[in-house]
Amino acid sequence: MIPQSTIIADKFGRQFSYLRLSITDACNFSCGYCLPNGYHRAPNSPEPLTQPEITRLVRAFAELGTRKVRLTGGEPTLRRDLLEIAETVSKIEGIEKVALSTNGYRLRELAGPLRMAGVTALNISVDSLDPVHFHEITKKDFLPQILDGIDHALTLGFESIKLNAVLLAGKNDDSKTLEEFESWIKTRPVTVRFIELMPNESIPKYFAEHHTRSQSIRDGLMERGWSVRQRGTTDGPADEFNHPDSVGSLGLIAPYKKDFCGTCNRLRVTSFGQLRLCLFAEGEQPLRPWLQSDSQKEDLKARLIELVGRKEISHYLPEGNYGDNKTFSAIGG
Repeated sequence: MIPQSTIIADKFGRQFSYLRLSITDACNFSCGYCLPNGYHRAPNSPEPLTQPEITRLVRAFAELGTRKVRLTGGEPTLRRDLLEIAETVSKIEGIEKVALSTNGYRLRELAGPLRMAGVTALNISVDSLDPVHFHEITKKDFLPQILDGIDHALTLGFESIKLNAVLLAGKNDDSKTLEEFESWIKTRPVTVRFIELMPNESIPKYFAEHHTRSQSIRDGLMERGWSVRQRGTTDGPADEFNHPDSVGSLGLIAPYKKDFCGTCNRLRVTSFGQLRLCLFAEGEQPLRPWLQSDSQKEDLKARLIELVGRKEISHYLPEGNYGDNKTFSAIGG
C-alpha cells in the first residue's frame, strides 16, 4: 500500500501537483499551428476515456499529490458529458482546482453551468483581437461570440480567466497587437499570455515561416511601464507582468528559454489514457489497462510513480528535437 501522503516526483526532485487531462482529441477549429487541415479522426482509433475511467485516474493522481486538474482537448466542449466530468472531478478528495482550456466558441452558453459544476479557472485561446487575423489563424469567424462569452464569464466568479495567444511572425507579433490586448485588459481582470510557437510533425513549413521569439514583446512591455510579477511557488512557466494602470496582466511563455523545465509541475494524460511525461517526449505510456476497476488503484499509483521516475530533466527543443509530437490536439496541448 502506497502511503496516502506520497507526492509523485521525478528523480530530479520536481513534484507534480498538476494534471492536464485531455478528454477528446477532436476540435472544430483549424488553427494553422495545430490542425491546419482540420480534425480527422484516425481510422480504428479508440473511444476517449469514459467517466468511470476518468474518475479512477484522477483519484489515483489525487492520492499522489495532484491538486489541480485541467480538462483540455482537442476542444473539450465537444464532449456532451463535459459538465458531468467536471462535476465528478471537482468532487474528488484532494482536488482543489479544476480548470478548463477551450477555444471559447460555446463559452456564452456553458460558462454558468461550468462554474456550477466546479470549474474555477478558464483558459481561452484567442490569438488575435483583429477579426481578420483571427480568421486567418483559426479559419473561423467566432471572435465576437468568444469575446462576448469571456465578458459573461467575468461576471460569474471564476478565480482565474486567462487568454492564450500563440505568437506568430507576421500575424500577431507587432506593436498593434500588443496595444489591442493592452487596451482590452485595461478594465478586465484577465491575464493574456503570449506563447512562443512550438513545433510538431504536422507543421514544419508553418513553423519555419511563423516561429518568432518573445523577446520583442518583452522589450515592448518594459518600455511601456510593465514590471515582472514575482513568481509564486506553484506558478507555471509563464513570466507575468503588471502595470499600475491595468486591471489585467500580460504574460510570456518561452519554451526555448534557459531552465524553462526547472519548475515543471505538470503531467499529461491523453484522451485515450496515455501518460505523456513531456509535451516533447518520445512515446507515451498506457494507463488504460489500470483504469478498468476500482480495485486497480494501488497498481495504477505504483505504475505512475515508476513512469514519472523516467522523466528527463528537460526537453530538447534548442537541439531541434521535439519528440514524436504529431499535433497538439492529439496530446492535450
